[in-house]
Amino acid sequence: MAPGRELVDKCIGSRICIVMKSEEIVGTLLGFDGSVGTVIEGVTEFEITPEGRRITKLDQILLNGNNITMLVPGGEGPEV
Repeated sequence: MAPGRELVDKCIGSRICIVMKSEEIVGTLLGFDGSVGTVIEGVTEFEITPEGRRITKLDQILLNGNNITMLVPGGEGPEV
């Protein structure tokens, strides 16, 4: 397993912040695949829109790894 994937593997079951182009997602990492597609539960999504910041709560999501810019173990996302 590549070093970066080993770090992500250690984060399974922990809080993580996922940074993408126009949004951040915070939740508990349940798992990931070879392309770093992730399954996250207890999700809070912080999205930047023309009207301002929108916050959405979701039970669980499957996120495509191609959309991920950065993973922050233990991250809590932007201040509300």
